[in-house]
Amino acid sequence: MKLTSFGPANTIARAAETHPLTWRLRNDGEPIWLDEYQAKDGYSAARKAFADMSQDDIVQTVKDSGLKGRGGAGFPTGVKWGLMPKDESMDIRYLLCNADEMEPNTWKDRMLMEQQPHLLIEGMLISARALKAYRGYIFLRGEYTTAAKHLNRAVQEAKAAGLLGKNILGSGFDFELFVHTGAGRYICGEETALINSLEGRRANPRSKPPFPAAVGVWGKPTCVNNVETLCNVPAIVGNGIDWYKALAMPGSEDHGTKLMGFSGKVKNPGLWELPFGITARELFEDYAGGMRDGFTLKCWQPGGAGTGFLLPEHLDAQMYAGGIGKVGTRMGTGLAMAVDDSVNMVSLLRNMEEFFSRESCGFCTPCRDGLPWSVKLLRAIETGNGQPGDIETLLGLVGFLGPGKTFCAHAPGAVEPLGSAIKYFRAEFEAGIKPVTPGSLTQVATPTMAGA
Repeated sequence: MKLTSFGPANTIARAAETHPLTWRLRNDGEPIWLDEYQAKDGYSAARKAFADMSQDDIVQTVKDSGLKGRGGAGFPTGVKWGLMPKDESMDIRYLLCNADEMEPNTWKDRMLMEQQPHLLIEGMLISARALKAYRGYIFLRGEYTTAAKHLNRAVQEAKAAGLLGKNILGSGFDFELFVHTGAGRYICGEETALINSLEGRRANPRSKPPFPAAVGVWGKPTCVNNVETLCNVPAIVGNGIDWYKALAMPGSEDHGTKLMGFSGKVKNPGLWELPFGITARELFEDYAGGMRDGFTLKCWQPGGAGTGFLLPEHLDAQMYAGGIGKVGTRMGTGLAMAVDDSVNMVSLLRNMEEFFSRESCGFCTPCRDGLPWSVKLLRAIETGNGQPGDIETLLGLVGFLGPGKTFCAHAPGAVEPLGSAIKYFRAEFEAGIKPVTPGSLTQVATPTMAGA
């Protein structure tokens, strides 16, 4: 995978000021182990947090920075931390890192874990100190074997240096960290399904409330944060709130930087650390280089397979949650995909919905039955055997599987691209509907809801 993170920065000092997540990266892509990480100011933020800040100070700093979750949902991190109980008698609590990263077209966390494992460990160490968590788990996608190897080595290095384990930095604070590889389920990206899987249960989302902050892993207070989210914590603690907020572009309501990327038939597919608020056009043209010769941009997704499609005319949208929201979809993971003019949208959506249908945990009826239904209809339309009313049925499923209609956010994310594809490319779906001839009409079944 290609990473071009520095942009115009041409010195280490300048890059450190503008690229907190990536300035330490080596040109050869090799991992940064403990000695090199510490030589590049690694663990200095942790030492500051332990020596000069109380737990409440750390929580307030992260809250005031405006850091939001980088896994796709964008929930304010400091607010999430603040939900952990204040009762000192609750002495068993956990910090979980969501490293399941199974969103199609997303590989940002993989880069951080493979090349900078100590950045994640430092972020978790500071966060555990703030949350009074005595044990942490990195719940890692099972296919990320290189990341697992590098993380396990980095954990051992940190333990040997007194940065994990008992009495860390002479503070009296204990924190044990473990790498746990999952069995390969997309639904484990949902934090309560992740908790169930970590406990050895089936990876179904849990009913909320109670929320994990009150009743999490093994019934104890638990905080779950994404890899990239936790990797932001050392720079915030080390450099301060004002510095962090100033990183974003004018007009952005989100602060700091974001790992963004572009894949598809672009000239320079890759991953870059860029300020929130950069336009999608800058990302697409200046960094990804635009489309390869002979291809034309048909549409694009801003942040993974669970975000809606946008048109070339939407490229002037700013890359932050509110900016992408203004053009009708979500920022998601921030790794965009370009769809070229050779791609049939029905085939693309059939492929996507097959993935989402297969990855459903099957707990709630709309998701369990609705997603396979969409696949069946899309297969028929793809082969030219669609029936009159099939498109309306698909749109009905988009509504019935939308936000608030299912047990978790899996189904709403699955049908968002479907709804946008029909909105912008309905003619391609209509082309797969059999023409009506005398005697060919059949009764059309449309989704209904009781009381609708």
